[in-house]
Amino acid sequence: MSADTDSVPDSAPDVMGLDHTTVTGWGRTAPTAARLIRPRTYEEAAAAVRECGARGGIPRGLGRAYGDAAQNAGGSVLDMTGLDRVHAIDADGGTVLCDAGVSLHRLMEVLLPLGWFVPVTPGTRYVTVGGAIGADIHGKNHHVSGSFARHVLALELLTADGEIRTVIPGTPLFDATAGGMGLTGVILTATIRLQPVETSLMSVDTERATDLDDLMARLAATDHRYRYSVAWIDLLARGAATGRAVLTRGDHAPLDALPARLRRDPLSFRTPRLPSAPAVLPEGLLSRTTVGLFNELWYRKSPRARAGRLQRISAFFHPLDGVPHWNRVYGRGGFVQYQFVVGYGQEDALRRIVRRISERRCPSFLAVLKRFGESDPGWLSFPVPGWTLALDIPAGLPGLGAFLDELDEEVAAAGGRVYLAKDARLRPELLAAMYPRLDDFRTLRAELDPHGVFVSDLARRLGL
Repeated sequence: MSADTDSVPDSAPDVMGLDHTTVTGWGRTAPTAARLIRPRTYEEAAAAVRECGARGGIPRGLGRAYGDAAQNAGGSVLDMTGLDRVHAIDADGGTVLCDAGVSLHRLMEVLLPLGWFVPVTPGTRYVTVGGAIGADIHGKNHHVSGSFARHVLALELLTADGEIRTVIPGTPLFDATAGGMGLTGVILTATIRLQPVETSLMSVDTERATDLDDLMARLAATDHRYRYSVAWIDLLARGAATGRAVLTRGDHAPLDALPARLRRDPLSFRTPRLPSAPAVLPEGLLSRTTVGLFNELWYRKSPRARAGRLQRISAFFHPLDGVPHWNRVYGRGGFVQYQFVVGYGQEDALRRIVRRISERRCPSFLAVLKRFGESDPGWLSFPVPGWTLALDIPAGLPGLGAFLDELDEEVAAAGGRVYLAKDARLRPELLAAMYPRLDDFRTLRAELDPHGVFVSDLARRLGL
């Protein structure tokens, strides 16, 4: 499973690459200590699994899961980024076979010049293929393309008994692994079906929505016209402006949409980078006042309506990737990323939750609303048809835990669920209501791994 880390080794690595270190998720909350093992071959990965010890181990990628999914207090964490080879590309058929430690960034570098793009990308390209499958990530195109695992043709999985199994879609092991948060084993390789593109640019339409109802009406009426669709939502706006938003939709630009100067190198992949966020920033930098000012400026500067703007892939999909360690802006206390989905027909529940967040004055400047399409087959996969809202909140906000507990209950009552790859604090008693295939997952996991070789802080907290 891929998740991120801020880690400081306490000792020099051995020949396999082993440190004792403190590990966190991208939200930088609840750090725990573990042995960090860095296998560089499949044989070393198998040896690492055999030597996990009594506290077990969990695979980990580039560390972009927000909570504790890729932490293992007192046990082992297997850093899989050393297994990062692209083995084969079928440039005619549009597939790639690669190691699980390959990042989506690396795949874009390799595939775009050949006219292919990854089928699903989240808000960062610094996610490994193994993490993309383990969290069954989704992007701005779920209403069209589903989640990442829907495009996986086969994978190789190192299980607790030391076997390497070829796993294909439509089998129970595949459905448990897709979204299974690394708890069925270590993904070693994957074969992925790709998306054809003519250029590395996006044709983007932008418009403003005056409130939440206006936003939902625009999304419902026009999403079918676009492959990618997302709305930034102002969760500090109140009254008649509650839920006001900037809606951004787009698709891969065809070659004939490019001006002549860009047609000379239409598939170039450029990723500008800004200076890294400082390691130490003043506490309280993201207050209701500063975030409110940012939200006001962002909404006002966005066009009321603009169509056909050309934008680079990196700017459209991954604007924050240009700022290394942007998670530091939340200060030492870190932040909680909260994402939930409620089904179509539960719009009143979404309205109530947005109104409660707005009235609570949660200082969130990274808040997005999207529509999901058909459910994905993974037993613990997050997306179901409906509305999904994701927001970031400074972890030190007074009363935050109790407030989010109340939102969890409202989400569960509406038949919705929270996203495990972003979770850091869900109560375990709500999990079964949110994920109806939870018992199937637990049963298969008990049969596959009776001694609990694969375990994480998330798994212990939720009883997975």
